[in-house]
Amino acid sequence: MFGLNWNDSETLWLNLTNLALGAVVLLAVMGVAYTMMRDVIEKALARYRESAMDREVRDMLAGESHAFFEPELGLTMADGGEPEDSSDKKEKK
Repeated sequence: MFGLNWNDSETLWLNLTNLALGAVVLLAVMGVAYTMMRDVIEKALARYRESAMDREVRDMLAGESHAFFEPELGLTMADGGEPEDSSDKKEKK
């Protein structure tokens, strides 16, 4: 097979060592490829989740100019108070 003489005792250990090292290199390349693909997929999912969250936050904050979304805190009010209704704004004017 491949021009190798597996019956020659002088080259048998060399051939077996080369075969084992080839298997180790193949496993290492497969491990790196798996890790790279997993990283690319995780980044794509994170980008998708972030854009979906941005859409939800935009819908939630429609018309609320003093509220903003902080990822660590959630929905936060800039003044620390309660959201104002449109009727409250009209009464103040």
